[in-house]
Amino acid sequence: MFLGAGQHLFEMARILRRQETEAEKYLWSRICAIKLGVKFRRQHPIYDYVVDFYCHSHRLVIEVDGSLHNSKEASFDDGVRSKAFKEFNITVMRFTNNDVLFAIEEVLREITCYLDEYQKGPSSP
Repeated sequence: MFLGAGQHLFEMARILRRQETEAEKYLWSRICAIKLGVKFRRQHPIYDYVVDFYCHSHRLVIEVDGSLHNSKEASFDDGVRSKAFKEFNITVMRFTNNDVLFAIEEVLREITCYLDEYQKGPSSP
């Protein structure tokens, strides 16, 4: 189990894969289609959470947020999740449904930039 994710989270991930949003389906189709040179997993359990997309080799979580994430409570919860991932040296990139549906090339550019920078490693002074 990844970073202590329990079996119940793997069951939840299976359910969520069958209930993906339009934006999640679209981003997944583009990530698979353009082959970014790394493997992504969708609806993947990590620690106490199920993330939308995860690239283990680059320690990258990608979350696609709908309007539900605009509330104060959801924003707080998202911050708690991001802080937990940071403790495991996992970077979180967040995009809105609209970003994915209406500006997919920019989303893919941001992801690709992160992947490229990660490959280079820490910059030297």
